Amino acid sequence: MSDLAEAPRVPPGSRSELGVVVWSVVRVLGLAARTKPPNLFATLGRNRRLLLGWLVFASRLMPFGKLRRRESELVILRVAHLRDCRYELEHHMRVGARVGLTEADFARVKEGPEADGFSPRERAMLRATDSLHATKDLSDELWTELGRHLDAAECVELVMLASHYEMLATTIKALRIAPDEPTR
Repeated sequence: MSDLAEAPRVPPGSRSELGVVVWSVVRVLGLAARTKPPNLFATLGRNRRLLLGWLVFASRLMPFGKLRRRESELVILRVAHLRDCRYELEHHMRVGARVGLTEADFARVKEGPEADGFSPRERAMLRATDSLHATKDLSDELWTELGRHLDAAECVELVMLASHYEMLATTIKALRIAPDEPTR
């Protein structure tokens, strides 16, 4: 993966650059992730208003969304794999492991929706993720398949979750944000 090929375009901010409130949020997020202050949040924190608003929005998708945590992590990991985004992949492998994903799950995500071991619901969600990545749309057939497994609110959330992590991968790659250093 190419995330570390270049120096960050916007280095993570220091406490004085982020301000006490944002720096405190970044530190707490690092403790939760079991990393040093996360580079993503410390970089986005250079625009404090944007970071705080984004955190509220992003938290509605994960971890406080309607989809099961396992499902959210599978979708996020699939986007990270498709986008070749090392930061997202490493971060969400750690998060995924904490919500019960296994090494076999991680391997299946890379293999794709047709890999053995996914439930029909997960397979439909991952097919939708692949379609959104490739075409920025869902066919009527795929929408019908999703409707057999997800309710309307879950369908909206799935589309927004996959699209959000596509946007985030773009931001990470364009700003050259380096993966986080685990604390243990």
